[in-house]
Amino acid sequence: MTAPPLPREVSRAFGALPAPIGKRLLQVRELIFATAAAHEEVGKLTETLKWGEPAYLTDESGSGSTIRLGRLKDSEHAAILFNCKTTLVDTFRERFPDEFEYRQTRALLLPLSGALPKQELTVCLSLEHFPTGKNRVGIERSRCRGVGGKVA
Repeated sequence: MTAPPLPREVSRAFGALPAPIGKRLLQVRELIFATAAAHEEVGKLTETLKWGEPAYLTDESGSGSTIRLGRLKDSEHAAILFNCKTTLVDTFRERFPDEFEYRQTRALLLPLSGALPKQELTVCLSLEHFPTGKNRVGIERSRCRGVGGKVA
C-alpha cells in the first residue's frame, strides 16, 4: 500500500525538519501505512499533528497508541516517539538491542544514512498496532519526562 497524500499541515511539519531527518521520517511514514494496511484489524489510520509533529492514530479501531515522528532536541537522529506509559520501547530494546538507539521509554532513534531497517521496524510497528496493545502494562508518568523536553 502506498501512503495517502500528506495533509497540508503534516507536510509543513515534515518540511520544517532538517532535510535528512524529514527524508528519513517520510520513509518511516510509508512503513507505518504499509504495516497498518497489512493488519486489517488496525483499520484506517488518522494522520494529524500532536505537539507540532506528525502523528499516527488508530482512531477507527483503537488498537494502538499514538506514534509521533520527529527529532529530539539533543539528537541528530530521526525519532519515532511512543507513549511513555507503555512498555513498547522496552520491548523493542529487548528484541532489537543492537539495531536501534533508544531514549528512555519514549523513543526509538534512527540514523539518517544507510538502509532503513524495514523488517525490524515493521515488527516494532506491528507490536504497537495489534489489539493486544490495550493490555500493555503501564509505567509511571515520571519516566516520561526529560525526552526532548516534552511530556506526553
